[in-house]
Amino acid sequence: MPLAATGTLVAEASAERRAVAAFNIITLEHAEAVIEGAEACGSPVILQVSQNAVKFHHGRLAPLARAAVESARLASVPVALHLDHVTASPLLRQAPDCGFSSAMFDASRLPYEDNLAATREAAEWAHRNGIWLEAELGQVGGKDGAAPLGAHEPGARTDPLEARDFVAATGVDALAVAVGTSHAMTTRTARLDHGLLARLRDALDVPLVLHGSSGVPDDELRRAVAAGIGKINVGTGLNIAMTGAVRGHLADDPRVVDPRKYLAAGRTAMSRTAAAVIATLESAATPAGARTSAGT
Repeated sequence: MPLAATGTLVAEASAERRAVAAFNIITLEHAEAVIEGAEACGSPVILQVSQNAVKFHHGRLAPLARAAVESARLASVPVALHLDHVTASPLLRQAPDCGFSSAMFDASRLPYEDNLAATREAAEWAHRNGIWLEAELGQVGGKDGAAPLGAHEPGARTDPLEARDFVAATGVDALAVAVGTSHAMTTRTARLDHGLLARLRDALDVPLVLHGSSGVPDDELRRAVAAGIGKINVGTGLNIAMTGAVRGHLADDPRVVDPRKYLAAGRTAMSRTAAAVIATLESAATPAGARTSAGT
């Protein structure tokens, strides 16, 4: 199947009152597992490669990207590629040649005016080069080992009026919002600020994105989708599944040395996790015009 475009998948999901799942991949096994999970559900999916994953691969984007592209083309469901949490312009500029239709430019740690200026420049370049651009306002926290921000710390949550002005000034296509999640959570204990999410939905006319979704329980994810979130990012959940399966396989057979044995177990576990997330999001879809109130 031809490579899908992230913007198209998100627009279709929003029109159908659902959210598209976007999974961060690190290895070929991640990509294969996510696609297998999406195929099991018959649903489109987004493969994401983060700047941190590129760093892991010695700063080289193309090898993993090419593997993801070929995996996507062999899939029976639409698959798009997204370059995630990019802070360096040189990496962003590699996106078109590596098969990415979208990117998330992350200047959220900068002061507001600097974030706005850097994101506007990134969006202008992206649109000239056919790239759908996501940005972040507020700080989801937990990235690169940093501690999550407290709920009431300055900048911890996205302000709706500031977000409206930010989107208008930068021209971004989607906005990742801070409503109570954190990156790298290994327990599903996050509680979303549904009242804030409702205000953001009403203030903005671009799709909303939820980062740090591995730490969000199923019922909270369903409420987020019903409230208007159009793209759900998951990364740590895949890694938990893979690591647990590999550990279990090695414990059961300490003599194994063939990595295909334990990587296969890890891939299967990730596929099941991806399918479970996608099924949860699909179960949250509501009929057109029937969005529920995020505050109820």
